[in-house]
Amino acid sequence: MPFRYRLQKILEFRIRKKEEQEAVVQKAQQAVHQAEMDIKQNNDEIAQTIQAKKMADYRMMEYYDKYLHHLWDKAEELEKKRQELQDILDEEMEKLVKCEQEVKVLENHKEKKKEQYIAEEKAAELKMFSELGVQRHFIRHREEIQEQEMIEEMLKEEEENQ
Repeated sequence: MPFRYRLQKILEFRIRKKEEQEAVVQKAQQAVHQAEMDIKQNNDEIAQTIQAKKMADYRMMEYYDKYLHHLWDKAEELEKKRQELQDILDEEMEKLVKCEQEVKVLENHKEKKKEQYIAEEKAAELKMFSELGVQRHFIRHREEIQEQEMIEEMLKEEEENQ
Protein backbone atom coordinates (compact mmCIF):
# COMPACT_ATOMS: atom_id res chain seq x y z
CA MET A 1 0.00 0.00 0.00
CA PRO A 2 1.60 3.30 -1.03
CA PHE A 3 2.19 6.15 1.43
CA ARG A 4 -0.80 8.43 1.90
CA TYR A 5 -0.41 11.61 3.95
CA ARG A 6 -3.56 12.22 5.93
CA LEU A 7 -3.05 16.03 6.03
CA GLN A 8 -2.38 16.35 2.29
CA LYS A 9 -5.45 18.56 1.68
CA ILE A 10 -4.36 20.95 4.42
CA LEU A 11 -0.85 21.04 2.96
CA GLU A 12 -2.23 21.79 -0.51
CA PHE A 13 -4.48 24.51 0.95
CA ARG A 14 -1.52 26.13 2.69
CA ILE A 15 0.56 25.95 -0.50
CA ARG A 16 -2.23 27.68 -2.44
CA LYS A 17 -2.53 30.30 0.30
CA LYS A 18 1.24 30.90 0.13
CA GLU A 19 1.10 31.28 -3.66
CA GLU A 20 -1.77 33.77 -3.36
CA GLN A 21 0.22 35.70 -0.77
CA GLU A 22 3.22 35.73 -3.13
CA ALA A 23 1.01 37.36 -5.76
CA VAL A 24 -0.17 39.98 -3.23
CA VAL A 25 3.45 40.71 -2.27
CA GLN A 26 4.41 41.06 -5.91
CA LYS A 27 1.60 43.57 -6.49
CA ALA A 28 2.68 45.51 -3.39
CA GLN A 29 6.27 45.55 -4.66
CA GLN A 30 5.08 46.88 -8.00
CA ALA A 31 3.07 49.61 -6.24
CA VAL A 32 6.15 50.66 -4.21
CA HIS A 33 8.28 50.64 -7.36
CA GLN A 34 5.69 52.79 -9.18
CA ALA A 35 5.62 55.25 -6.26
CA GLU A 36 9.42 55.46 -6.36
CA MET A 37 9.26 56.12 -10.10
CA ASP A 38 6.69 58.90 -9.50
CA ILE A 39 8.98 60.46 -6.90
CA LYS A 40 11.92 60.29 -9.30
CA GLN A 41 9.83 61.84 -12.06
CA ASN A 42 8.72 64.63 -9.70
CA ASN A 43 12.31 65.26 -8.60
CA ASP A 44 13.38 65.44 -12.24
CA GLU A 45 10.61 67.95 -12.89
CA ILE A 46 11.76 70.02 -9.89
CA ALA A 47 15.32 70.01 -11.24
CA GLN A 48 14.13 71.05 -14.70
CA THR A 49 11.98 73.83 -13.24
CA ILE A 50 14.88 75.17 -11.17
CA GLN A 51 17.07 75.08 -14.28
CA ALA A 52 14.39 76.82 -16.35
CA LYS A 53 13.88 79.42 -13.60
CA LYS A 54 17.52 80.43 -13.89
CA MET A 55 17.05 81.22 -17.58
CA ALA A 56 13.56 82.72 -17.32
CA ASP A 57 12.45 86.29 -17.46
CA TYR A 58 12.28 88.01 -14.03
CA ARG A 59 8.54 88.62 -14.50
CA MET A 60 7.97 84.84 -14.43
CA MET A 61 9.79 84.25 -11.12
CA GLU A 62 6.61 84.35 -9.05
CA TYR A 63 4.99 81.69 -11.24
CA TYR A 64 8.11 79.52 -11.05
CA ASP A 65 8.14 79.88 -7.26
CA LYS A 66 4.46 78.89 -7.01
CA TYR A 67 5.06 75.93 -9.32
CA LEU A 68 8.12 74.83 -7.31
CA HIS A 69 6.10 75.01 -4.07
CA HIS A 70 3.43 72.92 -5.76
CA LEU A 71 6.08 70.36 -6.84
CA TRP A 72 7.60 70.25 -3.36
CA ASP A 73 4.16 69.69 -1.82
CA LYS A 74 3.58 67.00 -4.40
CA ALA A 75 6.96 65.43 -3.46
CA GLU A 76 5.90 65.29 0.20
CA GLU A 77 2.59 63.65 -0.74
CA LEU A 78 4.35 61.16 -2.99
CA GLU A 79 6.81 60.30 -0.21
CA LYS A 80 3.93 59.75 2.24
CA LYS A 81 2.20 57.54 -0.31
CA ARG A 82 5.43 55.58 -0.91
CA GLN A 83 5.89 55.11 2.83
CA GLU A 84 2.30 53.84 3.20
CA LEU A 85 2.84 51.43 0.32
CA GLN A 86 6.15 50.32 1.87
CA ASP A 87 4.36 49.65 5.18
CA ILE A 88 1.75 47.60 3.34
CA LEU A 89 4.51 45.70 1.56
CA ASP A 90 6.22 44.97 4.88
CA GLU A 91 2.95 43.63 6.35
CA GLU A 92 2.36 41.45 3.31
CA MET A 93 5.93 40.14 3.49
CA GLU A 94 5.36 39.17 7.14
CA LYS A 95 2.21 37.31 6.10
CA LEU A 96 4.18 35.57 3.35
CA VAL A 97 6.88 34.50 5.79
CA LYS A 98 4.19 33.12 8.10
CA CYS A 99 2.59 31.20 5.21
CA GLU A 100 5.98 29.80 4.19
CA GLN A 101 6.60 28.66 7.77
CA GLU A 102 3.21 26.94 7.92
CA VAL A 103 3.95 25.09 4.68
CA LYS A 104 7.44 24.15 5.88
CA VAL A 105 6.05 22.74 9.14
CA LEU A 106 3.60 20.50 7.28
CA GLU A 107 6.24 19.43 4.75
CA ASN A 108 8.57 18.44 7.59
CA HIS A 109 5.72 16.57 9.27
CA LYS A 110 4.95 14.80 6.01
CA GLU A 111 8.60 13.75 5.61
CA LYS A 112 8.70 12.38 9.15
CA LYS A 113 5.47 10.46 8.61
CA LYS A 114 6.80 9.09 5.32
CA GLU A 115 10.02 7.94 6.99
CA GLN A 116 7.95 6.38 9.78
CA TYR A 117 5.76 4.63 7.18
CA ILE A 118 8.82 3.29 5.36
CA ALA A 119 10.28 2.02 8.64
CA GLU A 120 6.99 0.28 9.49
CA GLU A 121 6.82 -1.25 6.03
CA LYS A 122 10.37 -2.56 6.35
CA ALA A 123 9.58 -3.97 9.80
CA ALA A 124 6.47 -5.70 8.46
CA GLU A 125 8.46 -7.06 5.53
CA LEU A 126 11.18 -8.36 7.84
CA LYS A 127 8.55 -9.93 10.06
CA MET A 128 6.98 -11.61 7.04
CA PHE A 129 10.37 -12.90 5.89
CA SER A 130 11.11 -14.03 9.41
CA GLU A 131 7.82 -15.92 9.54
CA LEU A 132 8.56 -17.46 6.15
CA GLY A 133 11.99 -18.48 7.41
CA VAL A 134 10.47 -20.10 10.50
CA GLN A 135 7.91 -21.91 8.36
CA ARG A 136 10.60 -23.17 5.99
CA HIS A 137 12.69 -24.30 8.94
CA PHE A 138 9.79 -26.30 10.37
CA ILE A 139 8.94 -27.74 6.95
CA ARG A 140 12.59 -28.81 6.45
CA HIS A 141 12.73 -30.16 9.98
CA ARG A 142 9.53 -32.14 9.42
CA GLU A 143 10.86 -33.46 6.10
CA GLU A 144 14.11 -34.49 7.81
CA ILE A 145 12.13 -36.30 10.52
CA GLN A 146 10.03 -38.04 7.87
CA GLU A 147 13.16 -39.03 5.97
CA GLN A 148 14.71 -40.39 9.17
CA GLU A 149 11.55 -42.34 9.92
CA MET A 150 11.53 -43.75 6.38
CA ILE A 151 15.19 -44.72 6.69
CA GLU A 152 14.52 -46.39 10.04
CA GLU A 153 11.57 -48.28 8.57
CA MET A 154 13.67 -49.40 5.61
CA LEU A 155 16.40 -50.57 7.96
CA LYS A 156 13.87 -52.47 10.07
CA GLU A 157 12.40 -54.08 6.95
CA GLU A 158 15.88 -55.11 5.80
CA GLU A 159 16.64 -56.58 9.21
CA GLU A 160 13.36 -58.47 9.20
CA ASN A 161 14.00 -59.75 5.69
CA GLN A 162 17.34 -61.16 6.67
